[in-house]
Amino acid sequence: MTNSQLPHGYTLRSARMDDLEAVVKLVYDVCEHDGDPDVAYTPEELKEIWEDPNLSLEKDTWVVTTETGYVVGYEEFYNRSQHASLLGDGYVHPNYLSIGIGTALLRAIEKRAREEIAKADAELRVFIRNSMSMDDTVAREMHENEDYTPVRFFWRMEIELDEKPSLSEFPEGIELRPFDADAHVKLVHDAHLEAFKDHWGFTPIPHEEWKRRNLDSHEYRPELWFIAWEGDEIVGYAINQYKMGNGWVAILGVRPAWRKRGLGLALLRKTFSAFYERDTHKVGLGVDAASQTGATRLYKRAGMSVGTEYVTYEKELRAGKEL
Repeated sequence: MTNSQLPHGYTLRSARMDDLEAVVKLVYDVCEHDGDPDVAYTPEELKEIWEDPNLSLEKDTWVVTTETGYVVGYEEFYNRSQHASLLGDGYVHPNYLSIGIGTALLRAIEKRAREEIAKADAELRVFIRNSMSMDDTVAREMHENEDYTPVRFFWRMEIELDEKPSLSEFPEGIELRPFDADAHVKLVHDAHLEAFKDHWGFTPIPHEEWKRRNLDSHEYRPELWFIAWEGDEIVGYAINQYKMGNGWVAILGVRPAWRKRGLGLALLRKTFSAFYERDTHKVGLGVDAASQTGATRLYKRAGMSVGTEYVTYEKELRAGKEL
């Protein structure tokens, strides 16, 4: 399919599996231009996204190509929860900015998002969100021109481990035990739902879906899942993996009743130590800059600093009750 918003010779179409390497390269080039290549996709990561049973490659992805077939734009759509919380993720090559590619992609994804409105509960508010680097003024202006509003800010924080990290004592009565997927995954998910239930934008997903996303990933590293127990209860957890060759704290959670006792810091420093022992000296994570649980203060206390700031834009497609 073509799009009248695009310059002559450019084509907007669905992505195909044989575009994978080209899209990976495009995303890396965009992230490198934005100063944050650590958040780019690996081929394995993008392949998992494209093979996600909740995503249709034909209906939920788009590429823009030049006359010679060179991929210069990419967008993906995801129904995050109940056809009401919708996500976009788009990229335009830095050498092809301001010629209409981003706008064409943004309008394609909005058209797709509006198809979800009829599927959402009639009482729910329906919205779509996209995130980008704070420094990406072109993308920010484009979203504002399409009636998107900035609603939240996030940080990618990082630490360089120049020497062996120190460990923190776990609170009295709390211990780490090896993660047993068969016996523990449901308990970890339940702890996660409780730990994040009050976080901005959090929407619970069914257990089987959460299990698939975390255990079926090519980055699943059970030896880097640190689960804190008090008696027969999971009270905190750190789920870690690799991202672009660096350590990545995918999820760090502490159940409310066990906060403010040093458990989060102990889990984080255990994570740093584990990566250092594996000769991985850079560790990062993403965090809500306005976290109500004090996560940003915890990460700074552990020696982390802000690498990149991101802004999330939102467009409401239908007013209604929050999820």
